[in-house]
Amino acid sequence: MKRFWNGLFGGTGTDKGVTGPLYDAIVARGREPHWYLTGGVADTMDGRFDMIAAVLAFVLIRLEADPAAAADAVELTERFIDDMDAQLRQSGVGDVGIGKYVGQMVSMLGGRIGAYRDGLASGDLRTPVLRNLYRGVDPGQAAIDHVIAALTAFAGRLREQPTPVIIAGQLP
Repeated sequence: MKRFWNGLFGGTGTDKGVTGPLYDAIVARGREPHWYLTGGVADTMDGRFDMIAAVLAFVLIRLEADPAAAADAVELTERFIDDMDAQLRQSGVGDVGIGKYVGQMVSMLGGRIGAYRDGLASGDLRTPVLRNLYRGVDPGQAAIDHVIAALTAFAGRLREQPTPVIIAGQLP
């Protein structure tokens, strides 16, 4: 796989492609300290994956609303896969295990997209947030309320943002 961006936890590559700035913005949004400090998301490799996957899921849900963005959504997902591949390699996972782990991460992303889509549609993000960001461990009502409010507001701002602006990496 071609590495577009080497940066779940920092650093950027030179090949940004069309969605490079957007992926950078998603990672930056997922690394904002408030998720971890006020929101109680674990500031670990798993917690960062969970938060970045959540932000990515909300962006992909928004892009689903615009059929013209389908190719960009695919490229963005491929960029995520490439980043996960690079991160696993850097953490010492060998070629034999990479496919299995990346497959699990892609499956996790797909499940999260569905869960967050359903949560947004029903107006209840508590269950998917608790399951996907806290892995079933309740961090307390204040933390959950903070994350749900921030994600709900983010989804609302994304709906109002024109697709080309989002693709350019200007997240609201």
